Amino acid sequence: MAQTKKIAGYVLVVFVLYTIITSPERSADLVQIGFEGISSAAQGVGRFMTSLVN
Repeated sequence: MAQTKKIAGYVLVVFVLYTIITSPERSADLVQIGFEGISSAAQGVGRFMTSLVN
């Protein structure tokens, strides 16, 4: 089981590096979309916590 996780991790790293090298513009777009999603989720949690306090 641990060996499978290790191999899957290596495959994921190789895939990410391959994607970055072959299409850096698309990779940058995907990272930006990911950070925007995280940011909006954090803002939503902040609004929720603020509404709980008030």
